[in-house]
Amino acid sequence: MARSLFLWGCLRKPLYIQVHTSYLRMQYLFFSWLAVFVGSWIVYVEYSSYTELCRGQECKTSLCDKYSKGVIDGTACVSLCQKETLYLGKCLSPKPNSQVYSGTWGDLEGVIRFQMETSPRYALGLAAEVRREPGAAFNQPTRGTSVERFKEMVISHLKMKLGDQANLSALSDMLLSVADSNKDGHITLAEARSVWALLQHNHFLLAAVLQEREHAPRLLGFCGDLYVMEKVPHAPLYGLSLPWLLEPLVPAGLRRRMDQWFTPSWPRRAKISMGLLELVEDLFHGTFGSFFMCDVSAASFGYNDRHELRVTDARHIVPELAFKEGMQERRCDSDRDCRHGVDCRTSCDLPKGRCSPAVTRPNLAKACDVLKDYILRGAPDDLREELEKQLYACIALRGATELLEIEHSLILNNLKTLLWKTISHTNDSK
Repeated sequence: MARSLFLWGCLRKPLYIQVHTSYLRMQYLFFSWLAVFVGSWIVYVEYSSYTELCRGQECKTSLCDKYSKGVIDGTACVSLCQKETLYLGKCLSPKPNSQVYSGTWGDLEGVIRFQMETSPRYALGLAAEVRREPGAAFNQPTRGTSVERFKEMVISHLKMKLGDQANLSALSDMLLSVADSNKDGHITLAEARSVWALLQHNHFLLAAVLQEREHAPRLLGFCGDLYVMEKVPHAPLYGLSLPWLLEPLVPAGLRRRMDQWFTPSWPRRAKISMGLLELVEDLFHGTFGSFFMCDVSAASFGYNDRHELRVTDARHIVPELAFKEGMQERRCDSDRDCRHGVDCRTSCDLPKGRCSPAVTRPNLAKACDVLKDYILRGAPDDLREELEKQLYACIALRGATELLEIEHSLILNNLKTLLWKTISHTNDSK
């Protein structure tokens, strides 16, 4: 009896091992198949997204074809189409119709931008994009248009975008100087058509407006409606770029602390902060009118090796005139409907069912929100209390009244004076 039980146990043990091994093998095969399926799906989605967003070679071919036919011209055309020294690098495009690449032009590093298939307006929830026929971007001005008539076209376009400002003639002259790509004193039809196409793009227009005070990167060159801006070496203003898989796994509090670890010394941060305050001042009542900053985040700014602030993304800096006209036309049921970008909000006039044109929060309050953690961390002890007081007074600014303008100017001057007094005697102020 005992012997038979022993033999049964010996026979049963291998059978159990076989069943267990088979179960583990099936489990392994299932999870391997699942990993392959999920991985393939991710690769497919990423590839589809990339091919939709990144169409640089297609754009280059189209532009070079137009250049060879004499339709367009510009300082970058020979390098792009003949010498091939203007190289499209990493794709940074935020959406298919707005192509953005890092790149090199000879020894220079730059950011290359051009439009694809659509011609955008200041989109405030009305008709966000206007479709255009192929080649339609380069059909103005028409053959036979004089330089004087072209200048009138440019000024009229600037009035429509920026309002009737006193210095539009100076801006127009600067743009005509850019159009004369070979600096021979004459503007050809191809050069005029290229600059006219560029002026339809808000980012280029804002970059041109900000060139005067050096808040925007330098314009290096253009070809048709492709243009090359100087690369901002340190961007975003602060923060780490984590792989997209890790982004949702990092708690917000930890992410804020991580963002502050990799920043310059406090005096250099103070200089960069002054640059942002000066930008706000210039946009408040600038040479070419007032502008609203509708996405004030660290990602929209960077700085150069001299720690001077630069705007890296001007898509959400909107002329006051265009903003107010767009908001007045927008229908609403609540205040939530009266919003443009992340940071530009107005109130809903319920009896009329339309949005009010007056913003509820000025640019300065948004800028101080961005600077609060950036500039308070590591601030000198004798400065910290007063700096914190001014920053929180700044963040509390609301409305758009005459009293607000006085308070706005007072807080802005106090903050600039406070920071400058602290760093003016150091090498970081230079």
